[in-house]
Amino acid sequence: MQKINWKFLIISILIPVSVGIISGLISMPFMDYNDLIRPILSPPGWLFPVIWTTLYILMGISFYIIVEDPAYFKEMSYLVYFAQLLVNGLWPIFFFVFKWRLFSSIWLVLLIILVIDMIIRFYRINKTASLLQLPYLAWCSFALYLNIAIYLLN
Repeated sequence: MQKINWKFLIISILIPVSVGIISGLISMPFMDYNDLIRPILSPPGWLFPVIWTTLYILMGISFYIIVEDPAYFKEMSYLVYFAQLLVNGLWPIFFFVFKWRLFSSIWLVLLIILVIDMIIRFYRINKTASLLQLPYLAWCSFALYLNIAIYLLN
């Protein structure tokens, strides 16, 4: 078993967490979730930061795991990782700031495709890193349901 590089692990976690914080700070003044007509199964607003923080931490841990393996360069997994992180960070801006609900749904489909690609690439390098991303895929799929339903109901 390899020795844990704590500094790099913390940096790996802080990168996605920072993306979430920056995106949240930009979109927070425009958040209207509680004012929207929401579908059944809509979670309370306070749950979103809890879930996203957990997912960002898992993302960072997964990235740390794959970067520790030299095969990650071959798989180009870092490009997909950072692409999905960018797409992820832009979604709240499109949804809350610009109120582009339909576009945000399409954007989520792009995010889901990138997450699936990332999971596959991570799996080729490290199964654990890949499996840590399954909750992220599940949550993005649920977010797509919410996004489409909010678009249709509002």
